[in-house]
Amino acid sequence: MKQTINGADLRRLIINAAAGIENNKQALNDLNVFPVPDGDTGTNMSMTINAAAADLRKTEDPTLEKAAATAASAMLRGARGNSGVILSLLFRGISRKLKGAEKCDGVLWAMALQEGVDAAYKAVMKPAEGTILTVARLAAAKANQAAQENNYIEFVHEAAIAEAKEALANTINQNPVLKKAGVVDAGGKGWLVALESMLLALQGEDIIVAEPSGDEGKEAADFADFDTEDITFTYCTEFIISRENDLDPEKLRDFLSSLGDSLVLVDDDEIIKVHVHTNDPGKALHEAMDYGSFVTVKIENMRLQHTEKVVSENERAPKIAEPEKAFGVVSVCVGDGIGEVFKDLGVDGLISGGQTMNPSTQDILEVVNTVPAETVYVLPNNKNIIMAAQQVDALTPKNVIVIPSKTIPQGVTAMLNFNPDGTSEENVEAMTEAMASVDTMQITYAARNSDFDGFMIHEGDYLAIHGGSLFGTGKDIKALLKALAERVNKDDKSYITIYYGADVTEKQAQKTADIFAQVCPNADVNLLCGGQPVYYYLISAE
Repeated sequence: MKQTINGADLRRLIINAAAGIENNKQALNDLNVFPVPDGDTGTNMSMTINAAAADLRKTEDPTLEKAAATAASAMLRGARGNSGVILSLLFRGISRKLKGAEKCDGVLWAMALQEGVDAAYKAVMKPAEGTILTVARLAAAKANQAAQENNYIEFVHEAAIAEAKEALANTINQNPVLKKAGVVDAGGKGWLVALESMLLALQGEDIIVAEPSGDEGKEAADFADFDTEDITFTYCTEFIISRENDLDPEKLRDFLSSLGDSLVLVDDDEIIKVHVHTNDPGKALHEAMDYGSFVTVKIENMRLQHTEKVVSENERAPKIAEPEKAFGVVSVCVGDGIGEVFKDLGVDGLISGGQTMNPSTQDILEVVNTVPAETVYVLPNNKNIIMAAQQVDALTPKNVIVIPSKTIPQGVTAMLNFNPDGTSEENVEAMTEAMASVDTMQITYAARNSDFDGFMIHEGDYLAIHGGSLFGTGKDIKALLKALAERVNKDDKSYITIYYGADVTEKQAQKTADIFAQVCPNADVNLLCGGQPVYYYLISAE
């Protein structure tokens, strides 16, 4: 039985956890109760933890702290969907607790699991029972009890797994929707899979994945499109400082700005992370010493790197647009027509994503950094993207404010109420309040058979969704559209906008607009080509 683990062991544990979740990805997706075709829990958790596995595979014989920090950083940036963000926060807490340790025994591992739970709970406004949070919390509590009995990490981890299994089985009783569907929580199951996969690694068994995870094709950068002489500053200088005083990092930012370019400085309560291109890295390091001790330092000669074409994506400086205005906005959406609507309303950047393709925190960060504004508002337009968007603020020097739009119509209405000349507080209040006046309706199809909320759903049936609830289901789309129109008329809405999707012809869409015009004679009905996949219609009523 394994007593302690080191950095190489932890690296193996996390890579095994990624493989386990990858192999069980579809099984986790199938646990999702609502049968719409979405990116789903398994996909999001797999893509999140595989970001860590990809980075860990590049490390050789890392320390315990390095392995934990590498995984936490990669998962934070690669987090997709709520389940992915929570998974990343569990590992972020583990990383914090393992900081400075050379080995991890059962007691420290139990404390690390608890730190992960604490980090995840802090990020969720209203934690609900019967979720991944419940499973992780009870497993960590059991691990702490077991550590008092036996300090071997394998013993403690086995106890956590046993409790996680019981907690997962009980999620069906804690959540009425899960109980009716007869399934356990998908996120909780994903955490159990991760724990079980890590145990196999502790016992010397590696999990094999038949095919690599989907996002690993973005690792290599190509610098062939510019010449070596175009490099103004020779040395790419990166370091992390452990904060040991209250000195203002903005003074360091000002100094480094005068010393080079491509400066990125991110600080939190524990560290200051710096990236700068300069011809005198020694001056940069000397100035930084006033703020604390160096955790890591890396200096690369970019001229040599370019010549040899061996620069990786993580070693390339991110481009952050200098502020030219106070406020900017980025929006998550999919569909050329919907994208044009947001552009016409003044959105600075579009992030491709939505149902079936939740963007990662890194995806959102990259677009935010291109906006030449001090404050950037983010419109997620999907409830499963909000948490990923909320992680961006800590990763950029820009001020990032997430407007928690859950649908495309809510995002459009928020933009209609955005005032570039207002204050930040005024914009947040106006955009958030405006979203409450919008009714969102959607028509999609059932990806699988299901018994949900009193509806017997068959694969391929049309699904009508009103707000966040299932409105109706059947094989006659016209009947569902008419029923939605009658609901809109009953609610006395004045403005109706219909976005038709990529699988709907203009002629079919016009017939839908006619239905709403006939049933709602006092409302203005607008028809737009959204071009969105998955959803035949997105309908906004105000």
